[in-house]
Amino acid sequence: MRILLLLPFIGLLWVPFYNHELPTLFGFPFFYWYQFAWVPLTSLLIWIVYRHEKSKGEE
Repeated sequence: MRILLLLPFIGLLWVPFYNHELPTLFGFPFFYWYQFAWVPLTSLLIWIVYRHEKSKGEE
């Protein structure tokens, strides 16, 4: 489960993957909204891992 915490790191580490202007979302270039989308997604992943660890009795 802890491997999920690597997803944001990997998703944002390789800048050439998301260094594009198109597609835009509400007028924001892909470069900006892709990074911004990772903020709630990372929070969700941390919460999922936390709940899983808590259910196993490890905090």
